[in-house]
Amino acid sequence: MAYGQAEDPALSIPTHLDSVDYPVWREQLVKAAADNGAPTDLINVFKSLPRTKYESKEEVMRDLAEAARRFASGGLRDDDGAVRDRRNIGRDMVENAPPGHTRHP
Repeated sequence: MAYGQAEDPALSIPTHLDSVDYPVWREQLVKAAADNGAPTDLINVFKSLPRTKYESKEEVMRDLAEAARRFASGGLRDDDGAVRDRRNIGRDMVENAPPGHTRHP
């Protein structure tokens, strides 16, 4: 989250976290973001937080960082239950391309 001159404050998570008093319920974070004009994607981020109550801004930021770390490390599972490795997205389309098709996805 950069704080450049052209950044839209509605897209910045800390902007919405500063507008509430702690402790705060998850639903209050969602409402504060909506009241501050946050886009739907950012509101959905707050809705998906794991805890129902937060004692401090740091707790919210910690949960957001953990969610980002899990997603970046490939913690998502495919339909067959295997952990998806984000480094290999599209690999099967390249290595197992049918004859006559381009080798690039």
